[in-house]
Amino acid sequence: MLKHDALTVRGLHPPDITQVRRVLETSEYLHSRFEPEELPHLLETYPAAGAFSVPPGPLARVSGGTLQAFLLVNWLVPPSAWIGGFGVTWSQGAHFERFLDPLLARVDQAAAAAGARMLYYSGGDLENDWLRASLEARGFCLVTLLRSYDKTDFRMPSAGNQVVRVRPYQPSDTAAVMEVERHAFAQRWRHDAASFAEVARAYPYFVVAEDERGVVGYQFNTLDTTTGYLVRIAVHPRATGQGIGTRLLAEAVRYFQRQHILRIALNTEEGNTRAHALYEWFGFEIVSPRGFVLGRAIPAAEREGGGRAQADDGWATWNT
Repeated sequence: MLKHDALTVRGLHPPDITQVRRVLETSEYLHSRFEPEELPHLLETYPAAGAFSVPPGPLARVSGGTLQAFLLVNWLVPPSAWIGGFGVTWSQGAHFERFLDPLLARVDQAAAAAGARMLYYSGGDLENDWLRASLEARGFCLVTLLRSYDKTDFRMPSAGNQVVRVRPYQPSDTAAVMEVERHAFAQRWRHDAASFAEVARAYPYFVVAEDERGVVGYQFNTLDTTTGYLVRIAVHPRATGQGIGTRLLAEAVRYFQRQHILRIALNTEEGNTRAHALYEWFGFEIVSPRGFVLGRAIPAAEREGGGRAQADDGWATWNT
């Protein structure tokens, strides 16, 4: 950025994809919780802001400026929104904090307009995360710690409850899985109907478990070349202790085995002892470092009377 250039902050849209990708591909000053192919959808759907250096004179009208930093949300289910990406060009990386305040203000405003009242950030290394201190200086506080597990074989101590039926998710299941979601997760982790439709579109494996009364649980996951990610398992409290979580986990392990992956990975909250016991029984091992979640109320939402959402806790896991 030249000294005489102006800095302009504005919303990001699909035409800005090329510049965002340039930052993603050339800088190491990045926080990214999305895959590159998701970028068009994110910029079309969720709040995103960019800081552009704009040269003086007529050239500004032609070029529109050069992207120096971006901040985007990759998940927004009111009243919660999550920071999914922050990036700064290599040349401006040492000065990344100068971009945080204007970008956060813009994203806060857009997220509040979409119904969000809390903004969250998930990091993978509590002790060494490069953004943690800067976000805490701006009002973010530690919400929860995350525990990571890995498994490098397909051994299973049990196949779980064989009475319930496990089948692929269908759009008609949306209301039922949202009801499981409401009981199993704190508000910040919940999906809505639109995000479940997105999961069904983007994730290769999404199943529900149902008994004679209907859907009692669900599970979805994804994978890359060598690793399978167990993204989420949830069971309705009415079915706790019936081996349904075990059945869903066993089905996931079988799926990953069919895909010939080398490692299964997952995250869960540090306090979710029921999930810890199940995973360790299945041979998952704790790995470092510790992940974490920061959160703060959105200032614009506070002014409008919004507040911190309260929700039930339950048996659940997710990958952030």
